[in-house]
Amino acid sequence: MSRGDHNRSDTSPTVHGRIRGADADGEPTTAHSPKLGLSRAEVLAWLREDDPARLDDLWRAADDTRRRFVGDGVHLRGLIEISNYCVRGCTYCGIRAPNHGVERYRMGEDEILACARQAHDFGYGTVVMQSGEDYGIETDWLARVIHSIKHDTALVVTLSLGERPEADLAAWRAAGADRYLLRFETSDADLYRRIHPDLPGRVSDRVAIIKRLQELGYEAGTGVMVGIPGQGHETLADDIELFRGMDMDMIGIGPYLPHPATPLGQLAAGAVSESGATATDQVPNTETMTCKVLALTRLVRPDANLPATTALATVNKSDGRVHGLQRGANVVMPNLTPPEYREKYEIYPDKAATHETVEATQQSISGLLAALGRSVATGPGGRRHSGH
Repeated sequence: MSRGDHNRSDTSPTVHGRIRGADADGEPTTAHSPKLGLSRAEVLAWLREDDPARLDDLWRAADDTRRRFVGDGVHLRGLIEISNYCVRGCTYCGIRAPNHGVERYRMGEDEILACARQAHDFGYGTVVMQSGEDYGIETDWLARVIHSIKHDTALVVTLSLGERPEADLAAWRAAGADRYLLRFETSDADLYRRIHPDLPGRVSDRVAIIKRLQELGYEAGTGVMVGIPGQGHETLADDIELFRGMDMDMIGIGPYLPHPATPLGQLAAGAVSESGATATDQVPNTETMTCKVLALTRLVRPDANLPATTALATVNKSDGRVHGLQRGANVVMPNLTPPEYREKYEIYPDKAATHETVEATQQSISGLLAALGRSVATGPGGRRHSGH
């Protein structure tokens, strides 16, 4: 999406002190009911809004919309980080191929199945197998693992394994995989190329892959990072516009967290990017900015499943997950990866709950939901299509 295609007028995000929008019947709405139909100019103004009282209106609007469209249930999706091998050289990621300080691992079939059974025993609806783009994960081997999980449990199987060839994606769908997550990271093509270099002979086009995933029958998910060096507010508004136009079942939004062993993590603070986003326009990688994007995404895609991400819980370990759930999120992804592997899956440092046992994480989430008056959702947790 070209940023030149949009009207650049800076419009106030409110009308008469309230978030402007319309409900599903086209009626005007107030700050205390679901707000749909924000224009791009309004989205941009909200991204630049810093007044705490006005942001409280945004949080309430997103929470009201979440409650109306997806309910109070929180879907728990057990995360299994099955490998930290990766062929990519993404300039922000701690497990990038050129980082030779990483101790690599690849989980075995029995280990993965044990984690899946644990998810089933905890009552989760979904298990998410995530890795770097690792071609040591062979197509037929993973198809067998997927088939075994589907045979032994009632779990939905989600994959997040990078830009695999279409033949792999089709084989895994045929084996029973239900969903696939692939973040497009940013809608700015120049910024994307700087943070996600192409492999030799392969041009990366994640939006095209996402569309193909849907054609193969997957429920598809995507997402972005907030606060990437060189990311301006206009770019972030374009990201949200892209969400608006994509029929995504899940959208993950987290802050950019620098890893010191990456090119992006070693950039001097406040540097002017090649895309022209100066320090004054640079989007901060804060909890508040991440929550703004989360809340605005809920308003433009009211029926999507939005997680309170681990990265959000990392940037604010005491309240990040709580704030995510209060500002539009309806999914949490507890980490079921065995402890001996968790520290090695370091996309960014100091990841939340890295040293917690699975049982402690489960107890913490249960207590958090009870305190918020929210319940654990049951069933597979697919998107409720609203027709919006």
